[in-house]
Amino acid sequence: MIPAEAVPSPNIWRHPDVYELENLAVDPDGVIEAAMERIRPMAGARVLDIGCGTGFHLPRFARSAARVTGVEPHPALAARARKRVAGLDGVEVLNGVAQRLPVPDSVVEVAHARWAYFFGPGCEPGLAELDRVMRRGGVAFVIDNDATRSTFGRWVRRSLPAYDPAAVERFWTRRGFAREPLTIRWLFDDRRDLEAVVRIEFPPELAEMNSPAMFAVIWAVALLLLWYAWTMRKRGVLR
Repeated sequence: MIPAEAVPSPNIWRHPDVYELENLAVDPDGVIEAAMERIRPMAGARVLDIGCGTGFHLPRFARSAARVTGVEPHPALAARARKRVAGLDGVEVLNGVAQRLPVPDSVVEVAHARWAYFFGPGCEPGLAELDRVMRRGGVAFVIDNDATRSTFGRWVRRSLPAYDPAAVERFWTRRGFAREPLTIRWLFDDRRDLEAVVRIEFPPELAEMNSPAMFAVIWAVALLLLWYAWTMRKRGVLR
């Protein structure tokens, strides 16, 4: 059963196979991973992936991390994630939500949430849980869209006219997160895959897909990060 407080994620909840195509197409140049590795390498770390879905990122984290935990509220997706990591040492997938992480206090050294739950105002309960589970010296990474630029950003603004990117940025700044703008690509081998993915993300009339030769989309993202050291001291919850 899906927990009552779980925040729905219609794209992957309803269309996990199509979302797998999206995962395969996102950031073929490894821009996000390189930025995270530069800031806080995962080698030897205890890693937590919040909203891990079908576990797409877990095997990559497991290559260098000491232990990897994926947390996912949707039982069917969690089952897929367990199947994906079967046989990998030090990897587990737990059912749970960001607001009640099934993780002990002060153990996580790298937290990762990619387009999952942490979208700005409203995610305060999940941030409180991060405060609880993060270890001193750890880093929490939140990957979200940067709707102020890029083709993908224009699609976001058109599909969500009430969305205020400046307000979202202020929210994260007030909570001590640094922000690193990144530019990545959506790259598909098959135009039909691109069209299928766009249909699960946007109303079809909003996606500017007039060119039959279009196989790639420029996508601006914001890498948000919080070091759990001086920030925690300032907030009075340093362990």
